[in-house]
Amino acid sequence: MTYLILFICLWVAMLFYFRIADHYNIIDHPNERSSHADITIRGGGILFPLVNLLIIVLYPAYWLPALGGLLIGTISFIDDRITLSNKIRIIIHIVAVTLMFIFLDVFKLPFYLFITLYIIAIGVINVYNFMDGINGITGCYTLIVLAGLQYVNLYSVNFIHPDLIWFPMLACIVFLFYNFRKEAKCFAGDVGSITIAFWIVFLLFQLIFINHNWSYILFLAVYGVDSVLTIAHRLILKQNIFKAHRLHFYQLLANEHKVSHLVIAAGYAFIQILVIAFVILNTRFSQLEVFIIVLLPLMLVYLIFKPRLMKVFK
Repeated sequence: MTYLILFICLWVAMLFYFRIADHYNIIDHPNERSSHADITIRGGGILFPLVNLLIIVLYPAYWLPALGGLLIGTISFIDDRITLSNKIRIIIHIVAVTLMFIFLDVFKLPFYLFITLYIIAIGVINVYNFMDGINGITGCYTLIVLAGLQYVNLYSVNFIHPDLIWFPMLACIVFLFYNFRKEAKCFAGDVGSITIAFWIVFLLFQLIFINHNWSYILFLAVYGVDSVLTIAHRLILKQNIFKAHRLHFYQLLANEHKVSHLVIAAGYAFIQILVIAFVILNTRFSQLEVFIIVLLPLMLVYLIFKPRLMKVFK
């Protein structure tokens, strides 16, 4: 019953936000990076910072990472409205990750390790945001990753209170109802993609630090391969990797080859399901072998098919 009430409250909050967004003209205008052509309400992912706020109230033991999520979500929402400088955004990202790391007791590690973890955390958060470019992809992918984490939490390694995964899953379902459409009613915006990325990073680090199994980071393998290899490709082309582009594998499918956004989103989610299932069920291979078995095929698919999608691989 508690989950049903929360689900209804999140739905009402989304409808309320639509009225506010419509009144204050909080909309997404297509640009050179966009894979859509219509003006659409932006910031539907505001449900995720609301979940962080709820966690602070109901589970105060987790107030540090939840406050980090609320902080990074707030600055992202502001950035959705008025473009902030990169310095302001990166400072807030560092502060939010620091709150997470205080909770995780990261600073007891050697200096080079916690610096590496900062790079990983902030990198994943921004990669997750870059991948939010077509209808349904962030919602579907997030729901699959959270479901995988919850399965591990309930049946393998109890690493966190289940509600801290159930709550964002419910928010994700509400968001998907309005986003997983041919003509989406709303987009997540930075407030959605960055906030949920922050929370997923927290959940993964919490699990990895308890279980000492880094193969769980492969719960983000599909996004990771697309993003890292696309960055490498852009560096080869001598492009500014911080500028908007449409060279991600999913963007080429959607923009150049007119594959349905929903098909692509479902495809990315399905492949990630297979990866998650393999990681969870593996009892035979070492962590290094798991990384090779998962990443090598994904990289080969990217390297073989992307030149064909582009016609000419420059």
